[in-house]
Amino acid sequence: MVTKQFKGSPEDADLSRADSLAREIFSDVANKWALLIIETLGDRTRRFSELRNEIEGISHKMLTQNLRMLERNGLVGRTVHPTVPPRVEYTLTEAGQGLRRTVDGMCDWTHQYLGHIEAARTRFDG
Repeated sequence: MVTKQFKGSPEDADLSRADSLAREIFSDVANKWALLIIETLGDRTRRFSELRNEIEGISHKMLTQNLRMLERNGLVGRTVHPTVPPRVEYTLTEAGQGLRRTVDGMCDWTHQYLGHIEAARTRFDG
């Protein structure tokens, strides 16, 4: 599938179309690793190793892939400092900070309804 280039106003973005750029962006950022990276970066600049240490269970490969995807979508900025070895830092861009507010809301929702969801799963599985 080839993604169409977006032309027009943002209100014209059609999430229901399989070839929609808006749908591709949604698919990119709506994964557990991307959401955890965005939440972990928060208001701070972090190095790769800091992110890897703070996001339990993420592999080197998954962190690299997700950081590249977030950078490609303009949500994360990457700065390489000319040292030996090179020091690379990541920070949320303005757009990334905007998405972070949504991620924060999802985290709040999760905390609020965790008990409810756990009870529902117990009933369903029982």
